[in-house]
Amino acid sequence: MNTGENTYKGAKVYSVAELTRTIKSILEDYVPACWVEGEISDYTMHRSGHHYFTIKDADSVLSCVMWKGRTGGLTFNPEAGMKVKVFGRVTVFEKGGRYQFEAWELALSGEGELAAAFEQLKRKLSEEGLFDAAHKKPIPKFPRRIGLVTSDTGAAIKDLVTVARRRNPAVELILYPARVQGAGAAEEIAAGIRAFNKWGQVDLLIVGRGGGSMEDLWPFNEEIVARAIYNSELPVISAVGHEIDYSISDLVADLRAPTPSAAAELSVPDAGELINGLTDARYRMQVALVNRIKALRERLEWAKRSRAFNRPQELLKEYYQRVDESRRRMELSLITSIDKKKSALGAMQSSLRALNPAAVLERGYAICRKLPLETVVRDAGELVKNDRLAITFARGGVVSKVEKVEERGLF
Repeated sequence: MNTGENTYKGAKVYSVAELTRTIKSILEDYVPACWVEGEISDYTMHRSGHHYFTIKDADSVLSCVMWKGRTGGLTFNPEAGMKVKVFGRVTVFEKGGRYQFEAWELALSGEGELAAAFEQLKRKLSEEGLFDAAHKKPIPKFPRRIGLVTSDTGAAIKDLVTVARRRNPAVELILYPARVQGAGAAEEIAAGIRAFNKWGQVDLLIVGRGGGSMEDLWPFNEEIVARAIYNSELPVISAVGHEIDYSISDLVADLRAPTPSAAAELSVPDAGELINGLTDARYRMQVALVNRIKALRERLEWAKRSRAFNRPQELLKEYYQRVDESRRRMELSLITSIDKKKSALGAMQSSLRALNPAAVLERGYAICRKLPLETVVRDAGELVKNDRLAITFARGGVVSKVEKVEERGLF
């Protein structure tokens, strides 16, 4: 009996597409989303934005794809040779007839790979200036309210609260609960930092968690957290792990605390120390005030015994005498100066009289000018017969005409 299906020897005959779709349905329905660990052997970032790569172990190779919409969550640059963990699901590429792994998340696996990614991001952010000291903000000495971005169940929050309450119960602690390890933790930490900045009602932020493996602490090495700290207008103390643990957050933050407890020690002023300091300051002010009053009293007693206080008229007479002496010295100096000026003026007048042409004429000399230009004649050789001359004497003058030129002189 023919049922309309394509059969051969009593069995259904599938088209290639039908069989591929069946395999796809079985794989995608019955293989759950999972993590797969392996080493990247090839990695290609297509110009479309999709990422294609393979992971392998000693026995098998698995083709993987990460669609463009998922790549924004990458916290490192995948490279061949890196050991990674991939979370996603098995799917079938029908056109190619092959199964592949659709990656939703990609994480480094192993301390060595995490350390390599740490150095990679550290180098990138350092080149951008995120670690520069010039960007660090001062930590307030007397914060009234401190924002905490950490887990609400971990040891870190307990240590922070215990130390803060012991040091100064008046300082208010505000918690933004955030996951501090695992998928999505970095996004929650960054969101907490941004939320406190938007609220603006705290003086300082402490961001961190207690100790753990490098993988546990990894959210504090992710770029999204580093940039949230860098862009924070509030000062940030990073307190991640133990003293030997260093994170990217520590490098970007305004201050690094080796532990959450140390962060509370650094940020919360000790009330006992403040009270002791105020008591000591008050004592020193009292001593200084007493000493000042004593010194002023001694000056007052000295003034009361002084001649100026007891015999002011004598002091005034002494000043009168000083004024008179100063006046006499000024008058003498002025007279001497005037005499010097008079002597200098007389010498200048004598010099001027000696140089006066009228004085020369008084001694019988005359000035001879050749007409019509009235140029002064200094040499008889400048004249010829019949030249007209204007001759000036000490008193009066004449106009004459040359009758004869005698260059050797007439005397």
